[in-house]
Order: sequence, then structure tokens, then C-alpha cells
Amino acid sequence: MKGFIVKLLMFLLVLVLGAATGGYFALVKGVPNIEEIKGYVPANGTKVYADDDTLVGEFKVEKGIYVPVGKIPEDLIRAIIAVEDSRFWQHKGVDYIAIVRAVFKDALAGRIKEGASTITQQLAKVIFLSPEKTVSRKLKEAILAFRLEKNLSKEEILELYFNRVYFGHGAYGIEMAARAYFGKSVSDVSLAEAALLSGLVKAPNKYSPYNDLDKAKERQRVVLKRMQEEGYISKEEEDKAYKQPLHLSSMRSEMYTQNYFLEYVRQYLEDKYGVETVYRGGLKVYTAMNRKMQALAVSALQNGLREVDKRQGYRGPVGHKDVDLKADSGDEKPAGKVVMREGDFMTAVVLTSSDTFAAVKARGYTGRIFLQDTLWAKKVIDANGKVIGEYRNFGLSDILKSGDTVRVKVKSIYGSEPVFTLEQDPLVQGAVIAVEPSTGYIRAIVGGFDFGKSEFNRAVFAKRQAGSAFKPIIYAAAMDNGYTPASVIEDEPISYSTEQFGEWRPENYDRKYHGPTRLREALAFSRNIVTIKLLEEVGVRKAINFANTLGIHGELPYNLSLALGSLSVTPLELTSAFCVFAQGGMRMDPIAVKYVVDSDGNVVENNEPNGVMAISPQTAFLATSMLEDVVKYGTAKRARALQRPVAGKTGTTNDYRDAWFVGYTPDLAAGVWVGFDNMRPLGAKETGARAALPVWIEFMKEATVDHDTHDTFPVPEGIVTAVIDPLTGLLATGDSEKMIEFFREGTVPRGYSTRAHREAVKKKKPEYADTESDDHEVD
Repeated sequence: MKGFIVKLLMFLLVLVLGAATGGYFALVKGVPNIEEIKGYVPANGTKVYADDDTLVGEFKVEKGIYVPVGKIPEDLIRAIIAVEDSRFWQHKGVDYIAIVRAVFKDALAGRIKEGASTITQQLAKVIFLSPEKTVSRKLKEAILAFRLEKNLSKEEILELYFNRVYFGHGAYGIEMAARAYFGKSVSDVSLAEAALLSGLVKAPNKYSPYNDLDKAKERQRVVLKRMQEEGYISKEEEDKAYKQPLHLSSMRSEMYTQNYFLEYVRQYLEDKYGVETVYRGGLKVYTAMNRKMQALAVSALQNGLREVDKRQGYRGPVGHKDVDLKADSGDEKPAGKVVMREGDFMTAVVLTSSDTFAAVKARGYTGRIFLQDTLWAKKVIDANGKVIGEYRNFGLSDILKSGDTVRVKVKSIYGSEPVFTLEQDPLVQGAVIAVEPSTGYIRAIVGGFDFGKSEFNRAVFAKRQAGSAFKPIIYAAAMDNGYTPASVIEDEPISYSTEQFGEWRPENYDRKYHGPTRLREALAFSRNIVTIKLLEEVGVRKAINFANTLGIHGELPYNLSLALGSLSVTPLELTSAFCVFAQGGMRMDPIAVKYVVDSDGNVVENNEPNGVMAISPQTAFLATSMLEDVVKYGTAKRARALQRPVAGKTGTTNDYRDAWFVGYTPDLAAGVWVGFDNMRPLGAKETGARAALPVWIEFMKEATVDHDTHDTFPVPEGIVTAVIDPLTGLLATGDSEKMIEFFREGTVPRGYSTRAHREAVKKKKPEYADTESDDHEVD
């Protein structure tokens, strides 16, 4: 019996040991081999350069900018060790003392209050293991931590750790974090900055100074205190570092201005070379991006979308928090502030509000918002744009309550008290594309308000109805088929019987009819009726073929609604089509990537400007000439602010769902689209002239400032001028009004404008007012 019991115990022991061994090997099987990281060298990804050969981005497996541990300041190393793993230099991967301490504190607190993961364990989790919180994962993490400690030096572990940890706001690794938060290399950060960066590791979003300065400063204080407790700094150094103002960098936003362009390039490269080559092949890609124009396009679009969004109404505060008025609104300066500049956007907390002003706190400063800067917010809406209410006797206390967190912009700074304006991040979207007509080089791509919130590139991939921005193509097709800018079509009520829509009675935007109208005038004021009748005369098939010749493909409606821009087109397509007019009829292939060099220095792709003569120079010029009048006195007359030759066209679709402006100078073309992704209307009178044109003007004013000043667009051979009567479109006589008109040779009118002609035309032109209004746009 005794022998049986011994055998049974032995059997059970073997069974337990076997199960334990099996479990161990099962765990080990899922742990990466240490040889994968010994002598770790980051994969050589793809480097992307702007047109001035400045590095603007990289595509690689490892995110961030790799930096050796020797370039990381000692203060930063000590800060991260003090707050994350004080026994880093003593333990072998797992800190049993820290585990016991954490368990004891958690038991006293009755909840999980303190973690015990070492820097080595955090590294194991960040690089090699999934973030799932299971016992199996924690065991694998410990096994890998032991392996790391056994095969790597402490310095090597720190180097890997600093280069892989996430610091928030898209910053992977300590070098990118230093640039994102302070606009400097990690080797130049101060003790105060090192403490703030180290504090981010635990919860980057929670402790970001951009999101909540108070929490960021609290966390910075924790790090400095731990450094002092560990003997790394003195009490005096701790206090001095804490009180230093934080000079947060605007580089955080500047780092991401190229993202839409870079994403377009990345997709192009992956389609052509494959993912493996793009991320590990060591390519160097030289693009057509102009950094100045790209930054200008981002700024102009964001400013324009904010204005459109404000006209929608105020959606209320972004959050609410409890405030201590005595602590927050006192005269005593808070310890440590973030330096702010005029134009900076940030989150603020409302301290108090009255009818005329509100006191708010942002980045450690107490400032004011005044009523005159907030009148746009008297209309309150929900997230879907539905009006909740509108205050007649509006006061700031109606919409701002103590504790509300709101978005603000620094309007001005007087002494230590800033003046803010109330803002909100827009829901409306938009796109900007800029192309050089002479080469086809794409100089700027912005596909939305914020790449961080939406990576969808609307400039390239969003197919939206073009509205009256398509009309120039109808008029250019007419010029190609014997019509002239002086040709006259009567603007009058019309109706069509259709199978799909029944009786169709199109109208002009102003719902008025203007009688006999020259084509030049009709395009300038975006007259629907004249355009529909012109398309009917030219022929839908001819117009579609002409659009295809300009580079617009896809499904185009084979009916007269095409005259009103019922086709769907991307901003890149439409802007490229306008480039044909700007380039005298030459269609250039759009080029984002100029050339690509492989890891051996060989040029594997070279995209030289390549064009074909799509339409005649005479047709292109006549289209440009008419589009100049859209700017001189038509729907886009605000664009005269450029004080240089400008041609372009506004566009608006039904119910104001899309707003466009596409225009060009002799040297640069740009297209702007504004609208909601869900096709929600922009609101009453949100035409292309109001919603899109201001973006275009802001961008083009600065983008063309260094360009040569041209007096006019070049006039090609085969174009002649004649003096006509603007009322009839016929040759002027002694007693008629006079204007100079351009014609293709052989198309000058033969008839003269007689008194009888003029009287007959006047009888058909009803009285109407304000023909030069910016609101003369198509629905």
C-alpha cells in the first residue's frame, strides 16, 4: 500500500511537471526570438522630399525618428527611470519588490491603483506583444523581459524604449516627441521639458499640455518630485524647473501639414512598387510639393471652413469640468505657463460669464472673450445642424457657463492678459488642390480640415457634383463649334418633358429672366437658362467628348442637366481640366512624384512634364477670356483682390450641398471644394462665391506673391478683336455702346447694331436689379 501511494505521488508529480513544462513551452512559442532584436537596426524605409529637396516625410515600419541613446540627455533618462522604473538598474527584467508594493497599495485602495511593469516589460509590450490584458500576455511579457535583460545591455534597452514609446499627438519615439511639443531635437530639451515628456508615457492624451495644461503640470510635478526623491536633482532644481514657462511649439501642427500630400504619394508608391519595397526598400522619392504652398493651402482651407461652420451656428461647449474660482481666477500667477501666440487655437475653461464678456483660463493664463467677437454663436444648433434656438437679446451668459470647456483662438495679448475669440472645430469639410499648368506639377494637396480626424483625401478621391463650375466646359465646347463670346441666346422661361423627371422647368439662381444675353455675360453671371439652351444647340454628345478631351472621364449624364453640372467629379479632375485653358489648350499629365531613386542610387522612375494638345489655342484663350470676366464683374469679382490676371468659375449645387471655385493665373491653377461628407446642405446662400472663393483668394494671394506680374493672359495667333455693341453682340455703330471683343479669325459678326436692333433687344430685356451681386450663382 505504501509503495502504491509513493508511485501515485510520483505520477502526480510527473503530471504536474509535464503540464507546467508544456505550458511553459506553449508560452515560449508565442514569444519572439531574441535574435530578432539583437543588433537591432531600423528598416530602411522610403524618404520623401519636397520640390526644394527638403525631407518632408518617411514611410517605414518603425514610426518616429530613431535616435541613439548617446544623444538623449541624462536628465531625460533619469526622469523616465524615476517615474516609470526606479529600480531599472538593479532588476533583471521583472521587479518583484515593485510587484509586492503595488499589490499592497492596491489592497489598501480596494482597486488597481499602481502598476508594476518595468521599463523592460513596457518595451516588450510596445514592440513585440499585443496590448491585450490577459494572464497569458503578462506571462509572455515577463519571459521576453528576462530574455531582453539577458541579451541586451541596460543602455540598449533604454535606446529601444525611447525610440518606440508613444508620446501622444502622433509622436512615436522621443525625438519626434521633442519636436512635436517643443520644436527642438531631444538633445536640446531642458530639465523642465524632460519631466513633462516623461510624464506623458503613462497616459499621453490625459497629460498632454495641449489638451489639459493643469493635468500636464500636475504630472510634471510628480516626475520632478520622483527625481528629487531618487537623488537625481535637488529640491531647488525641482522647484525652479516646475516654475519655468513651457514654450510649446507650433511645429506640432506644421509637422502634419503635408500629410494629405504624403498619403497620396504613399498610395501611389504602394500601387506601383508594393508595400515591401515602400517600407523596407530604401527609396528616395522627389515630389512636386511646394512646402510654402502646401502650408498656405492648409491654413486657407482651415480658416475658410471655420467661417462656414460658424455661419451654421454654435454647437455648444465641448465639455464641462468643475472649477475652483478662487484658485483659477486669482491674481497670483500659476506656476508654469505655456507661452501662447496670436492666432493659436486651444481649449479653455470658462470661469465666469456675463452678458458682455466671459473670463476663461487657457494654458495657465486667464483672459477674456468679448460679446462682439461671439455674435456668430447666438444661433444654437445640434450636431446635425438643426437649429435648437436663436437668442434675440444675445448675451454671453446665454451660451457660456462656469466650467464649460470651449475652443478659443488668441486674438491679442496685452501684457499678461490675452483676449480670445470663441471658436469650434468645424464639421464641414473641404479640399484644395494646386497645379502648375505649364508642367502639371501638383504643388499642394489638402483633402480635409484635419488629417488626424479624417484621412480621406477629398481633393483626389471625393466625387462631388460640379454645379456651375462645369459651365466653362460647355461654353468652351461652343467656342470650338463656331460660337463666339458675342453670340446671343435669349434668357427666357423654358420647359422640357422628360421620362425620368416629368416636366422640367429650370430656372436661374435669381429666378429672373434677362432676355437676349451674350455668352460672355451669361457665363460671368452663371445663367442657367442660357447654358441649357447652348448645350441643346451644341449637342450633349459633343460636350461630353469635349470634356473627355480635357481629361474628365467617368460617367457623364447624357441629358441637358449636364449644363448645370450634374456630373460627379473630383477637385483634381476639374482643376486639371481648367489647366488646359490656362496652358493654351495643352493638357499636361498631373504629376505628384517627379522621380524615384532606389537604395543603390539608380533612378527607377522619372516623370518629366508630358502634354498633348487637347484643344486649339484659340478655344482655350476664348474660354480664359470669358472666365476673366467672371472675376472682373461676375460671380467671382472678389478675386480681383489678387491684382493680377485671374480667370475662374464659381459653382454651387442643388440645396447648397457643394460649393466650388476653380481658377487660375498664368502660372498657377487651384481648385477649392466645400461641403459635408454626408451631403448635408451648407445652408442658405452658401454659394461657391461665399463658401469656396474666400479660401481660394487667401491661398492664391500668398502662393503667387513671388510670381511674375503678367498684364494679361497671352493671346495666341488666330485671335482678332472687333468693336461690338454689348447690347446686341453685333458690330458697333456710331450711336451704339461699344466694347472690344475677342474672336477667332473668320467668326467676327458681319452685321451692324442698328437702332432697330437695339430697340428690339431692349423690349425683351426686363428690368432687373443688382446684376453684379456675388450671390448670382446657380443652385
